[in-house]
Amino acid sequence: MSISKVMVIGAGQMGSGIAQVCAQSGYEVLLYDVSDISLDNGMARIENQINRSVVKGKISGQDAKETLKRLQPASGLDAVKSCDIAIEAVVENMEVKKKLFTDLDEMAPAHAVLATNTSSLPITEIAAATERPSQVIGMHFMNPVPVMQLVEIIRGLQTSDQTYEAVKGMAERLGKISVQVNDNPGFAANRILMPMINEAIYAVYEGVTSPEDIDNVMKLGMNHPMGPLTLADFIGLDTCLYIMEVLHDGLGDSKYRPCPLLRKYVKAGWLGRKSGRGFYSYQ
Repeated sequence: MSISKVMVIGAGQMGSGIAQVCAQSGYEVLLYDVSDISLDNGMARIENQINRSVVKGKISGQDAKETLKRLQPASGLDAVKSCDIAIEAVVENMEVKKKLFTDLDEMAPAHAVLATNTSSLPITEIAAATERPSQVIGMHFMNPVPVMQLVEIIRGLQTSDQTYEAVKGMAERLGKISVQVNDNPGFAANRILMPMINEAIYAVYEGVTSPEDIDNVMKLGMNHPMGPLTLADFIGLDTCLYIMEVLHDGLGDSKYRPCPLLRKYVKAGWLGRKSGRGFYSYQ
């Protein structure tokens, strides 16, 4: 199938990033959010990022104008009726996603692919909320989307080869490198990353050493570009906790038990960069 028009649902950091790279790659893009304020902020974020690229000489002024012309805000979810693919980037909550996919299934044209940017939730369960499970797939972008090259493409139990090939081709057009992953808790990226972050938090919890020294161990000793606790703050500690709970519930192995200190920080509202405080202060 051919994909030429994209709808991105959710105008937060991930959704706006996905919309930006799609528009920059030549796709006609609609961006939608249930919150008008979030939609306005998302559109402004994209325009700011594109203008910064012009200033840095990464793209021309003409390319910037053409990119922004291809990107339009959508006033309602029913705008998906003109699109070939919908990419969902809303809150990481199964019930919210299932309701959204049921609605998208009713409104989208019969040929359209329904993709989710979930970082951990089962694709098969999301697909079961639709009448087109063969056309539902995971398309997990990394944050920040315009910078990071990887896209995890996750096949649900009924995802067709045609759907997979269409999404893989789209990822290539976006300049991304894709990996095919089967539908398992945490997929591949977070199955590996989150236990590492959780273990780093345990090291703080058990008094092994300080957050700064843990991050230095991984940066200077393992050549990681960012320490695990700095990365956790960047991702959001609430998101890290949620993914660890998905791993623990889905795999039933005690090695995925979220660290009590992680739970305590989330209960305190210390969520990382977005709240101004996590393992580090961002005031």
